[in-house]
Amino acid sequence: MFLRSGMLTAGAAVLALGLGAVPAAAQQFINVLTGGTSGVYYPLGVALSEIYATGIDGARTQVQSTRASVENLNLLQTGGGEIAFSLGDSVLLGVEGDTEAGFPGPLDKLRGIAAIYPNYVQIVANAESGITSLEELKGKSLSVGAPASGTELNARAIFAAAGMSYEDLGRVEYLPFAESVELVKNRQLDATLQSAGIGVASIRDLAASLPINVVAVSPEIVEAIGAPFLSGVIPAGTYDGQTEDVTTAAVGNFLITHADVPEETAYQMTKLLFENLDHMAAAHAAARSIDIANALAGMPLELHPGAERYYREVGIIN
Repeated sequence: MFLRSGMLTAGAAVLALGLGAVPAAAQQFINVLTGGTSGVYYPLGVALSEIYATGIDGARTQVQSTRASVENLNLLQTGGGEIAFSLGDSVLLGVEGDTEAGFPGPLDKLRGIAAIYPNYVQIVANAESGITSLEELKGKSLSVGAPASGTELNARAIFAAAGMSYEDLGRVEYLPFAESVELVKNRQLDATLQSAGIGVASIRDLAASLPINVVAVSPEIVEAIGAPFLSGVIPAGTYDGQTEDVTTAAVGNFLITHADVPEETAYQMTKLLFENLDHMAAAHAAARSIDIANALAGMPLELHPGAERYYREVGIIN
């Protein structure tokens, strides 16, 4: 976890504690960067925009559907949004400026707001394809997510750790979740790889339409990838026809902002997130995993001063 250098002055601390939250500047615009409309980021982003529109004085909010993590981080760097969802590995690659991952150079304006919930890499095949393992994807058709999305970066990492590459597949498609599912449903694609919260709508739709196999990613493969990946489980019954727990890779999601967002706005965005978790959970069950006790777990970059101020206020940071 990285923290901004220095600490609040005693006067500023007294002001924060004595006067409470100061309304954000009039007509503060907050663009929430999400992902595809069939994923988890989008409904949670809609919920955030509603929370901010009613909770921040003078705020005007907007929700932008994007290709998710990589696009979101690039947009933040150029001021194209005020808060965004992103996978932790994408944040690390963005800070490093990994051009192969889709970043033009080091993203030095990114600042952290909060760790939220884990994404699970969910590889789901039409049962008719006979695919039950990673090895059996060879020669088959697979969608690995939108180009240079967080999902696609996860796919690359898993294939490399398993000693495979896209060249082992019969066909690779780079499509958002909903489009991938439609092709599987129409027997034009064997499988889809989606990095999302448990119970993502797109896979629920697929499982309700035809028999599926959920393909495991073993703990050994996850260990070979290394941080920030962890081994996780997709519980039995998550999707129609899934009768057993399935091991897979998990990686944390984060809310990220940029250095030019005013401190008071970032403070309010952080505070209102944790004061309205019921509203977030009503938008998608993945938000049930958001816990202020874990808000800084694995934070891959410097906190925004406004977020740091909130965490000091509630005792998460001493």
